[in-house]
Amino acid sequence: MNLITKMTKSLGDKYSRVLDKNAYLAIQKYDLIGVGVTLMPNADKSIIVGAPPVAGSAADKAGLKLGDFVSAVNGIPTLGRTAFDIIDQISENQNAATVTMTIRTQGRNDLSGEGFTRDVTMDRAFAELRNPVTYKITENRSDGKKVGYIRISEFNSLVKAKVEEALIALKRDGANAFVLDLRMNPGGAFQSAVEISSLFFEDQVATYVLDRNQVELPFRTPKGHVVMNDQDPMAIWVDGGSASASEVLAGSLHDNCRAVVMGDVSFGKGLVQAVYGLKNGAGLVLTVAKYLTPSGTDIQGKGIVPDIKGDVPLSFLTLSSDTSKVDFQEVSEMLNMCKVPSPH
Repeated sequence: MNLITKMTKSLGDKYSRVLDKNAYLAIQKYDLIGVGVTLMPNADKSIIVGAPPVAGSAADKAGLKLGDFVSAVNGIPTLGRTAFDIIDQISENQNAATVTMTIRTQGRNDLSGEGFTRDVTMDRAFAELRNPVTYKITENRSDGKKVGYIRISEFNSLVKAKVEEALIALKRDGANAFVLDLRMNPGGAFQSAVEISSLFFEDQVATYVLDRNQVELPFRTPKGHVVMNDQDPMAIWVDGGSASASEVLAGSLHDNCRAVVMGDVSFGKGLVQAVYGLKNGAGLVLTVAKYLTPSGTDIQGKGIVPDIKGDVPLSFLTLSSDTSKVDFQEVSEMLNMCKVPSPH
């Protein structure tokens, strides 16, 4: 561990680090699949098991190994799909108790495409998680605006489903203007921000990931998940504690003309980390890319600059949900003037 820790520190990247066993287990709250396996593409863009499964997880007990090929998930081939596409597919049924993967283990003497293939059905299990979403109606204004307030505290594996529940409940209660509070939210699962964006618009670029070769990979919102119309004005609250996935979501909704950003400049963490399991049960976190907002803005070290500075409630120790200072007429006017950027 000492050697790999020294090697990681030599990278000069404060976000790349080694996790001990307990810290690696704790980070599994961001596991969106729920079986303790990391899926990633190899050099040929085939989906493989990209890291040793988490010790004691369903994937570990099923015998999955680093480098195994995953040719299908729940009967749907992985050919031509990304790991994020597969996570989207699995997340469509968040309450599914199991997931089935078609696994091919290629031996040393096997030719390309050969190996032992079998279907493996694994029980999904998630660490006991705190619901990261709270919501309520905060105001019934004289102009007819009924304000729905949603607070997201982190982006764990529950967040997309809980935000969807909140939006549907608030709409049912008559909300027609919204505040999405991302203050002091340090982030979490990057993909969750893309999934939440899909509740507001479909088949639009939520973010770009820029790899080490400066190749831009667009992450588009999947179709068929929209629960919010585009007529209800929405403000996003951010501050210096809003980072990572919070900034992905804020940038996505802002640049796609779905929300106006209010508050203070966000933290400015525009880097993407991958988490790898090690054979000894520890973990390795490495920065592998950076992301850009849909308009192409690089927020690393800069943050997202709000459209409206201030005008969010200040409080001591706790975050206030007082939405009375939000001028939804101004928000609507700014959204009407907004233009969605063309894809790169």
